[in-house]
Amino acid sequence: MGLERDCKLHVRGKTISGKAQLESDHLLFRGTERFKIMLKDLSHVQADSGILTVHFADGPAAFELGPAAEKWAHKILNPPSRLDKLGVKAGLLVSLEGTFESGFSREVRALKAELVAGRTRRDLIFFAAENAGELSAIPKLVGKLKPDGGLWVVYPKGVKAVREIQVLDAGRAAGLKDVKVASFSPTHTALKFVIPLSARQAK
Repeated sequence: MGLERDCKLHVRGKTISGKAQLESDHLLFRGTERFKIMLKDLSHVQADSGILTVHFADGPAAFELGPAAEKWAHKILNPPSRLDKLGVKAGLLVSLEGTFESGFSREVRALKAELVAGRTRRDLIFFAAENAGELSAIPKLVGKLKPDGGLWVVYPKGVKAVREIQVLDAGRAAGLKDVKVASFSPTHTALKFVIPLSARQAK
């Protein structure tokens, strides 16, 4: 979610000054002490009078966030879906290149994005690369993108067969710019590339 704010944290009988960060799956606080609270472990979330209070196994933690408290509570209670994080919206032209879990294509169709093939230019391409050798397909995929489209390379987490730096190098070598990374699943990461603005006029 990428929100952060300087604040005070009240936890375990202490008051600590530092910076709170709200990410897609956890709350992180850095100060004289560091706390990481997984959102899946929260049993109750409440915003009141500028204070965000979250309850978890080790007890409540209260963040003095001021006017931002309600926004943070709303985001925690209404987390973005996988397709929200990947920018898939109704009406977009999308293609899946490589092997994906069947549930992903169902998610895309349920959102009323259109899965396409052939020569149609896409708004989004999802490319599954299980090893570094498969990254050689990226230049061909660039030709299927709309000028303002995005290419997501989906690859396994923490394996030697394909590493993040290899994905970055392959995308950049194809003339693309990396702009975002997201968790695709418990086992896979997604890295998004776009065509640089300076190169779009030629498309």
